[in-house]
Amino acid sequence: MIALLLLITIPILGAGIAFALRNNKKRPWILVPVAIFHTAMVSWFWLSDSFPTLGPWLLLDSMGKIVLGLISVLFLGASLYAVGYLRQRSERNNRIFVASLLFFLSAVTVVTLSHHFGLLWVSLEATTLASAPLLYFNHNQRSLEATWKYLIICSVGIALALLGTFFLAVSETAAGPVENPLFLPTMLHHSSSFSVPWLRASFIFLLVGYGTKMGLAPMHTWKPDAYGEAPGLVGFLLSGVLTSCAFLALFRVLQVCQAAQQADFARPLFILIGLLSMGVAAVFMVGQQDYKRMLAYSSVEHMGILTLGLGLGGLAIYGALLHLLSNGLAKGVLFLTAGNIHRHYGSKSVSSIQGVFRRLPVSGVLFMAGFIAITGSPPFGIFVSEFTILRSAMSDGRWTVVALFLGFLALIFVGMGRIVLSMTLGEPAGNQPQRGVEGATRAPVIEPWLTILTPCLLLVSVFLLGIYIPSWLDRSLQVAAALVGGHR
Repeated sequence: MIALLLLITIPILGAGIAFALRNNKKRPWILVPVAIFHTAMVSWFWLSDSFPTLGPWLLLDSMGKIVLGLISVLFLGASLYAVGYLRQRSERNNRIFVASLLFFLSAVTVVTLSHHFGLLWVSLEATTLASAPLLYFNHNQRSLEATWKYLIICSVGIALALLGTFFLAVSETAAGPVENPLFLPTMLHHSSSFSVPWLRASFIFLLVGYGTKMGLAPMHTWKPDAYGEAPGLVGFLLSGVLTSCAFLALFRVLQVCQAAQQADFARPLFILIGLLSMGVAAVFMVGQQDYKRMLAYSSVEHMGILTLGLGLGGLAIYGALLHLLSNGLAKGVLFLTAGNIHRHYGSKSVSSIQGVFRRLPVSGVLFMAGFIAITGSPPFGIFVSEFTILRSAMSDGRWTVVALFLGFLALIFVGMGRIVLSMTLGEPAGNQPQRGVEGATRAPVIEPWLTILTPCLLLVSVFLLGIYIPSWLDRSLQVAAALVGGHR
């Protein structure tokens, strides 16, 4: 109990200290010890194979442990990167930025522990409020517009999710009063008494509501603006952490549907919205001229793949959970190196950037490697997870899904490849960089080690997942997949 309480409160305490501290240069260093503490606690849960509880509503299960572990690792990497990034942006006050990062960590931790649908909704809404100031860090008109768009669209989505939660409560209590309603273990225990029409209505509203937070098409429209205008660090946390929490919420909804014998109703809708998201991403990827918006559509694609895995069931569930981990790691490589490129060149336009290999050799190589990883090329982890989902669809004889899946992946590979190759190859133009770097020379730039350390470590991690899945991780993925009828 104490361990979980500290896991939630220490980041809040760190946020308070960061907000009170006046030194702009020292403030970012608060992130590192908090992140190390968080990772150490989560690692202890994994090593001891423990599932602690904090009251009846907050407890850690196998699925929550997977998402919590991913969040902790990604935030640790983000904290190291943030120190180097904020050092380069020392002219801007980072009090609210650092405090919001730490409050965000506390909120997403609560999401992974929530076993009450009301508390799950509250904690996901808290992540929206915590991440909004992060989007506005650059303090310009475009970032303000992106922040408002993010708040409005996600607020509409979360309102629909609240309505879905009410419908879920009505479905649960249709047969009579229930002690401790909306509590997941209780719901799974007496799911046979649920009102089917209300449960189906609840599922649709929760799918749309949490799907908006996840960035599934057609509710994805906040992503291109938010990812395009936010610092690369923030895009990394939104794509790797926030969307993982929204996926966890949909996973919990599927648990209830599975227990209530309504999985056959839910899964086709998951497949439909998953393929739609991949298709929308493929269409907008072709001809894209903004590389940060390109990453936003890549996120839409991979959220679609995760949802498709839930819809296919069986082996695809295992593949989706593995994809959740691999995507979070690979997205970190891309978003952080894209942030390095943007700071150096001062432009998000693909036509304005070339010769990244020569100007920023480390970030250029990492950006190219991240592209290879995120598009499902071997030997990276995403290849294994996508192949697992594809194999599940083939074994079930879903050849239409297989054809669309492969077609969308091919289009996205071509679209991203055109952008990445255009940026990284060739000679850097003589008038670059545009701002903030020591002169317009063609010589390679020595990048701050804190801004390249995290993407290097993340790239190694997603590579290792492609060649070897540790037995302890494989076992945890299997246990989590079994919660919704999945298997290895």
